[in-house]
Amino acid sequence: MTATEIRQAFLDFFVSKGHTIVPSAPIVIKNDPTLMFTNAGMNQFKDIFLGEAPAKAPRVADTQRCLRVSGKHNDLEEVGIDTYHHTMFEMLGNWSFGDYFKKEAIAWGWELLTEVYKLPKDRLYITYFEGDEKEGLEKDTETHDLWKALVAEDHILRGNKKDNFWEMGETGPCGPCSEIHYDSRPDSERAEVNGATLVNADHDQVIEVWNIVFMQFNRLKGGTLQPLPNKHVDTGMGFERLVRVLQGKTSNYDTDVFQPMIQFIAEKSGKQYNSAAKPGDADWNEAVAMRVLADHIRAISFAIADGQLPSNNKAGYVIRRILRRAVRYSYQYLGFKEPFLNQLVPLLANQFKGVFDNLYSQKDFVQKVVLEEEISFLRTLSSGIRRFNEIISVYDQGTFIKGGSEIVDHIPGVNTISGQAAFELSDTYGFPIDLTELMAREKGRTVDIQGFEKALQEQKSRSRAATAIDTGDWVVLKDDEGVEFTGYDETETIAHIVKYRKVTAKGKEQFQIVLDKTPFYAESGGQVGDKGELVFPDGEIVKVTDTKKENGLIVHYVDQLPDDIEDALTAIVDPALRSQTNSNHSATHLLHAAMKQVLGSHVNQKGSLVNADYLRFDFSHFAKVTDEELAQIEAIVNQKVRQNIPLKEERSVLYAEAVSSGVTALFGEKYGEYVRVITFDDEFSKELCGGTHVKATGQIGFFKIIAESAVAAGVRRIEAITGVAAEVYITNQSKLVEQLKELLKNPKDLSKSVESLLDENSRLKKEIEKSILEKSSGLKNDLAQKVETIGDINFIAQKVALPNAEAVKNLAYQLKDIVSNLFLVLAADFDGKPSLTVMIAENLVKEKGLNAGSIVRELAKEIKGGGGGQPFFATAGGSDASGLDTALAKAKSFIG
Repeated sequence: MTATEIRQAFLDFFVSKGHTIVPSAPIVIKNDPTLMFTNAGMNQFKDIFLGEAPAKAPRVADTQRCLRVSGKHNDLEEVGIDTYHHTMFEMLGNWSFGDYFKKEAIAWGWELLTEVYKLPKDRLYITYFEGDEKEGLEKDTETHDLWKALVAEDHILRGNKKDNFWEMGETGPCGPCSEIHYDSRPDSERAEVNGATLVNADHDQVIEVWNIVFMQFNRLKGGTLQPLPNKHVDTGMGFERLVRVLQGKTSNYDTDVFQPMIQFIAEKSGKQYNSAAKPGDADWNEAVAMRVLADHIRAISFAIADGQLPSNNKAGYVIRRILRRAVRYSYQYLGFKEPFLNQLVPLLANQFKGVFDNLYSQKDFVQKVVLEEEISFLRTLSSGIRRFNEIISVYDQGTFIKGGSEIVDHIPGVNTISGQAAFELSDTYGFPIDLTELMAREKGRTVDIQGFEKALQEQKSRSRAATAIDTGDWVVLKDDEGVEFTGYDETETIAHIVKYRKVTAKGKEQFQIVLDKTPFYAESGGQVGDKGELVFPDGEIVKVTDTKKENGLIVHYVDQLPDDIEDALTAIVDPALRSQTNSNHSATHLLHAAMKQVLGSHVNQKGSLVNADYLRFDFSHFAKVTDEELAQIEAIVNQKVRQNIPLKEERSVLYAEAVSSGVTALFGEKYGEYVRVITFDDEFSKELCGGTHVKATGQIGFFKIIAESAVAAGVRRIEAITGVAAEVYITNQSKLVEQLKELLKNPKDLSKSVESLLDENSRLKKEIEKSILEKSSGLKNDLAQKVETIGDINFIAQKVALPNAEAVKNLAYQLKDIVSNLFLVLAADFDGKPSLTVMIAENLVKEKGLNAGSIVRELAKEIKGGGGGQPFFATAGGSDASGLDTALAKAKSFIG
């Protein structure tokens, strides 16, 4: 069976058992602060398990894109090294929401594997939960007995809490599980060693293929297990592992899931892929590199297609880290010094066409983003190599680098690159520690690995401390079946608090409140959460500072709890903020439609922010939007505003019907079976949207674009304002023009007058620069006459009257050209800001061990400042100009 046939057989089997097939959720998680990525098939059903949302169908099945590179489930460093770990993988799953339980799940699992896929029964091993006294959990005898009716007793094994009690994280839904393992070893090996002894023993040929979780509990913050409202079934079967087993391979990478990409990589690199390579073999690193590229491009591409661009924080940083790991391997072991990874995107997109079409429809955009990231990182790698060589050159001069560019006194016999320096290469330039070790060995040196690990742990501790959030458990006041949102129709609602909890972040204590009904819009789809008040009958007012969505809940953020927590209340949204936000949100829809008209149908939303002050819209486009195009877009939007087009809102529309009608849907959003459609003119703007809007476009008032810029490769950003903010902006711009006219004596042509002024300013600047250079040249000859010869060193330490640092630098380089063996220290005072410059001839740096960077840092103490630079040239600034003479006198002490 091909991979495609294997996937379809799974889905068809569960359709025959009454399951509804649901689409994969995006790989990037939204509206769940506990997760960045979908790391398990159950993530999109978490609110159902917790009883916070009703199930749309009692039985479902799917194939879910998952990513495990952060948090508890972190497999990144194993990827490429072994045969079965991946960053992104498909999880085949079948689910029961309070419907069937252990009996059916076990029977159907066995039926599918042995009768549909026809796996040999004697190669399958089953595990079940042995119980845990500390947790008060009993042995799962029911699961054992159900399996015993199907499987030989010696193939049913007890498992501990680590292996057979599934938990999503430190808190959340969990329960005992039963794993199915497959022994793919040759018969000869199976005869010598019993497969039962290798289950869950990290043997690469005895692997778990399916995990059937019996979701029964919710893990609270303190560790307590709370029974869930209903018992559920949550199964997950690793698609790539299943394909490997069914295709008779010993590695996931040898299947038709990965081989097309691996063979493409091998061909382009001019190297052969050896799947049997072992650590220490000549081609081991090449084989690992090919697996890394074939794996990582999947995670990178699907994350970008789902709306997560590489960046320097949170989920974006994780994607950038995966991408850079792939580029490092291709650069280091496959010889790709130019961008290559992006060439895999079209191959991958074609492979998943008909399965995950969102990648195929965006393949050009995804490839462009990957290409630009590669170009940027290869540039960084080159800079890192230069920095490594600088570090080595410092060592070769007989000095020791402590960290960053800080040099300390010579330590005889040091032949080890410090851990701090290795960490700098990792943190700043993206060098993996093994690359630093490799390059160090080539230079005959070692790396202080303990020091590197210490620096790495210190950084992790700082990061954890900065982002630490202490979230308490929910205090439930009354049962609820989800929150009723009334905000589309009203901004005031009578409600009750159903639960609350305390949250502490960065030392600040807050509370989160859930109401049984609320008009407050929770942040999502780019629109910020509402602010407002909770007003109680006794007159007490609790301010709502923000509203966010968590799984299926609308959560209100407040700084204090009311005195009477169980009393009825009136939830009131701030009407002014909501009105302004509505205008900006509706304007965003008009903007999107206008851009498609002017720039082309390829324009798609890649992110947005809508609040009361302004709107920000990120979109796919590969060139700067010209001023003419921006003016055209703005004109179209304002035309639609003046037409006062009424809002057409349709709720509970079948998703399939909405899409077939030509509605715009956003990539990376998870849409349910029913959706809400927002239309401003059927022929102009029609989008799926859950946000709040104006009743007619005339309420927007006026639309004004205030900025256009680049965000990432292939992604541009427009910022705009509407209504009162646009009016104020235009008024201020008019005032500015009038002030300029007045300053320039009311010229007839303001533009021409300003242009003439700029030309004159440029001419005067050039004259000043010429004068400074002439002054520097004159000083050069005077200072050359003041050389003090100390041994074989020509020493100059003088104060100079020059207007800026650039002039001092020019003077230093001029002196270097005419004075050999120069040790130069220049002091200057730029309007009360003292400056020191040290220039040392390269031959003195090498022969005498002098270092301008170390010297200028020491001298800078006299002017209460600091600085640094290269061994032959460095500068420093300070705050105390009275110390300049002392610094010049001290300079001579550095000549031994």
